Amino acid sequence: MRRAARSALVAVAGTAIATAGCGLHGARVALPAGAGEARADYATVFAAATATCRPIHKLTADLALSGNAGRQRLGGHVLAGFAPDALRLEGVAPFGGPIFILAAENGKGTLLLPRERHAVESGPPSEILEALVGVGLSPDDLLAVLTGCVKASAAPVSGRMYGADWLAIDLNGGVSGRATAYLRRANSDWPVVAATVGGLQIDYGARTRGLPAQLRISTMDPGRTPRVDLQVRMQSFEIDPEIERAAFSVTIPPGTSPITLQDLRESYHR
Repeated sequence: MRRAARSALVAVAGTAIATAGCGLHGARVALPAGAGEARADYATVFAAATATCRPIHKLTADLALSGNAGRQRLGGHVLAGFAPDALRLEGVAPFGGPIFILAAENGKGTLLLPRERHAVESGPPSEILEALVGVGLSPDDLLAVLTGCVKASAAPVSGRMYGADWLAIDLNGGVSGRATAYLRRANSDWPVVAATVGGLQIDYGARTRGLPAQLRISTMDPGRTPRVDLQVRMQSFEIDPEIERAAFSVTIPPGTSPITLQDLRESYHR
């Protein structure tokens, strides 16, 4: 089973596209540290910074990926669809059917590996994502990360300045624990340029129509496994599309054998 899980990840890597200029390369954003100086209007600033992404509850997107998760080199295209507490991710190959399908709704997800004829059934979507690519976020939190809102149902609870150009805002809400958004002054605006959530650092690059066109997701704790350094480019997207609820489930074909989340996790270390 572990061999099959490893083969699926290698197959994803095999779809790699040319990624020059695709993401944020080089060192991660250096985040300010220390106590900082309290700022009273942090909630107002955060509301302005996330005005474009906060109304988004449904999204479809074509994501180009490159980078590493554990010892695996990942790259290729993923077609993504989101609705409240629901997602569908399809790993697309240049030829033939999808390499993987992850469909989830109401806290239950299924990962199908059609080419391997294996599946992880009825698992928490955040745990399936963590086992597959090292990003243990719920569907709503993943949507918030991709759109620049950092965290689903984010409630700012404190803010602190670092010099004249950096503002850190702590957030509650969602299911992946506390998060922090880092805003950096750009003339009179305060865009979100980085964040920490669920043990990950998110670095944001260029934006298109107010949403991040590029972002980098990387592991903060050097002792955490699998280590993740993933570049994401949102090549195209549609806000508030019509998505049939059937998209958030997947039928397991006859002859498909079950594998466990542990099989996927262990594949990073073989």
